[in-house]
Amino acid sequence: MSMLQHVKRYVALKRHLGCRYTTELDSLRSYGRHAEARGERFILLSSVIEWASGASSANAARQRIELLRNFSIWLRSEESRHEVVPRHVLGRRRKHRPTPCLLTPEQIGLLMDAALRLRPVNSITPRTFHFMIGLASATGLRARELVGLRLTDLTADGLIVRNAKFRKTRLVPLHDTVRQALRDYLKIRQTVPAADDHLFILRTGKPPTSGHLSKTFTKLVRRVGLKAGPRGTSPSLHSLRHSFAVRSLENAEIGDRFTVSQHMMALTTYLGHAKVSSTYWYLEATPPVLRSVADAGERTFSGRTS
Repeated sequence: MSMLQHVKRYVALKRHLGCRYTTELDSLRSYGRHAEARGERFILLSSVIEWASGASSANAARQRIELLRNFSIWLRSEESRHEVVPRHVLGRRRKHRPTPCLLTPEQIGLLMDAALRLRPVNSITPRTFHFMIGLASATGLRARELVGLRLTDLTADGLIVRNAKFRKTRLVPLHDTVRQALRDYLKIRQTVPAADDHLFILRTGKPPTSGHLSKTFTKLVRRVGLKAGPRGTSPSLHSLRHSFAVRSLENAEIGDRFTVSQHMMALTTYLGHAKVSSTYWYLEATPPVLRSVADAGERTFSGRTS
């Protein structure tokens, strides 16, 4: 069996398990072509290192190694002639998540108002972007999740987000004000012929793509003159998700560790994170919570609490 055939089987397995495996597929195919050009039917460490070293940066090369390590372990379970790629053969990959760019309620209001002035002004398109920005800020939904919503996903219990990241489905409870806003939008939507049952549509009757939504948001950011955040990070549609998460943590009642852990787990579920560590990252941008953690640590160190 050729290396590209192995790649095809491996990716099919990953997708069956719920992974999208889009960029990973491109990388694995690149390695498969590299191996086949050298006439290799089994994974060889020297060949993997040569292929990984051709990446655009040292960090990208280490990322390739991580991908090939998992692939090699899987193949090794079937055939011992495949060499397992060592975890840090090119060094450790530096993982850095930039400081999130947070938007205030006033700034979000400016963006929503600016959306209503998009062209064609008298069509549903400006209203669609207006309500999508509002929903993203009130729920923290991702762009792909927003554009994928269907009419039947709006239920009495909240929004059903289907096939989200990692192909998970979750229920997102809605505040009464958010639910009323969606009712207002549905009244407008009913006046426009739609191509299908997507919740959010443009004047064409079709939903916007996630790319279109993100580009429109960036255009609105420039139009209202919002400045870049810490470390030069410019506001993006994902900033609404960051802002929602941080506001949730800031407004939480910080009590004992059990209460904090409960809130973090609830927020992890609400946001659709695969693991709670992804949610804890937002603590970096939540000074009130960090102060509480610091105070608790100081009390413990000074012997005032157990």
